[in-house]
Amino acid sequence: MEYIIIIIISIIWLIILALVYQIKVSDIKKIKEIGFSEELNKITDKLPENEIVCKQILKQLNSDNNVKIVSNDNAKASLYIVATNTISIAKIKDSFTRIQTIAHECIHSVQNKKIMIFNFIYSNFYLLYFVCICLLAIFNKTANQLLQIYILTFLSFIYYKVRSYLETDAMTRAPYVAKEYIEKCGDISKDELSIIMKNYNEINGVGIKLVNFNLFAKCIIKIIIYSIICLV
Repeated sequence: MEYIIIIIISIIWLIILALVYQIKVSDIKKIKEIGFSEELNKITDKLPENEIVCKQILKQLNSDNNVKIVSNDNAKASLYIVATNTISIAKIKDSFTRIQTIAHECIHSVQNKKIMIFNFIYSNFYLLYFVCICLLAIFNKTANQLLQIYILTFLSFIYYKVRSYLETDAMTRAPYVAKEYIEKCGDISKDELSIIMKNYNEINGVGIKLVNFNLFAKCIIKIIIYSIICLV
């Protein structure tokens, strides 16, 4: 009975948060359409290739020269890997958001290293813990499954707070860093820059809420999955 209550409460939390953040499928479709607008992409095509942009933004942020930059067309998303101090750039050439995306990852590279390393280690530990307790529950090897739910909830809270802080900081600063970079390049007119920034702001208005909701939802879904395993 306890597990059913936990599942119901978890689902209610997801629904409440979706309503609070005003998550709409139409908004998600809209930002995807804006992101791959050919008209907007023609404007940012005037700017250098992604790796050059990344190097110049790192310099703009006074980052150290030890950050490695690699292009990975097979990757689903660009990311900064703190363990290797590497920025991996996905195949984003066909999106005008590439400048903001690169700025986002460059910001991660200059965020507090202690927090970044903690997030990297903790995220892996958190995922490993979740997999382990699920396997133990499946094979009925867990003495107190309800206690594991409490521990998982506590670990999820820490994971969400740290990851949300890092992502929100990077997402909030990225458009301003991108704007400063575009202005310094001088390849785009003021009117074109205004159009770019207007669309960046529209995307971020939805994107920041969506990322935070997604992080929270992943934590809740883990709790639901484990509760269902325990229930079965």
